[in-house]
Amino acid sequence: MNELDELRGWDAGAPPLDDDTRHRARVRLFAAMNGPAAAVRPVRRRPVLRIALAGLVAAAVAATVVVTVDGAKDGQQAGPGSSPSVANVAAAKVLHGAAAWEREHEKQTVVPRDDEFIYSKRIITETERKTGEVKSYTDEMWDSVDGSKRSLSMELGRVMWEEPLGKGGGVWPPRRWDELKKLPTDPEKLVPAIVSMGTSDKPISAFTEDERSEAYFLLGELLKSPTLPEGLRAAAYEGLALVPGVKTVEGVEDSAGRTGVGIAYPDQYKGRYLIFDATSHEFLGFRDERISRDGKKRYVQLSHTVEWGVVDKVRQRP
Repeated sequence: MNELDELRGWDAGAPPLDDDTRHRARVRLFAAMNGPAAAVRPVRRRPVLRIALAGLVAAAVAATVVVTVDGAKDGQQAGPGSSPSVANVAAAKVLHGAAAWEREHEKQTVVPRDDEFIYSKRIITETERKTGEVKSYTDEMWDSVDGSKRSLSMELGRVMWEEPLGKGGGVWPPRRWDELKKLPTDPEKLVPAIVSMGTSDKPISAFTEDERSEAYFLLGELLKSPTLPEGLRAAAYEGLALVPGVKTVEGVEDSAGRTGVGIAYPDQYKGRYLIFDATSHEFLGFRDERISRDGKKRYVQLSHTVEWGVVDKVRQRP
């Protein structure tokens, strides 16, 4: 039994972890197993991954991946007897459409200085599964670009402070522009680079199940960044299209009430989707699920970013 197997059974006899905490714990374990020893801060409920960034942005050797379908219908995942390298053609169509939409509408990049903060505001709606009760939240974040200052964020209306990064510390996705610029914009290089923390050139076709699920999660976290270098967001969409196991989920609604198509990795992240417009393939937002601290309630969570910018200090708005 490896560390990830232990994590899956960690909540036996105890209140379940909420999904975000489980995802982040898996990523931290994965990073520890695949990179040099690094200072990793304790897991917090905020969806910021504190992992060592040394070597993360190293260039990866290109991998050739053929996207095929073996016994899978359009919009469905391949069956149990199919090859582990199978990718879903419907998901690939949506994600390549999203990359094309991004390149067509990509605006002039805003480059934040290291001493600035990245501000973002997002709308979250939560629906309690049993009762159908819906609550809405407007959350704001002020993230220190270089991590030298305290960051301020909100989670479901609760204010939280993030202490400055220590020596050798970092976050995923990176906020510093020089680190983001080093990430490959070739999707076949980007995916191995982020999954291995820059330590391996293993092609995506040779990924294990855990590496495929981490690719889905880490690429999704990268797409939460409001500002990325030119071409990187489109590369992340195309990188997702190369990950075997991703599938489409029809009729998913975002927190603005827009109905689209979800991109999911159902085996590891049940209920967690990236949501795209069904026609234009414009990216709309995220769907996730969380469990209450006492393990008795499950919530469907929808979110989308409504505003962002670069500011000089906490609580300042663009």
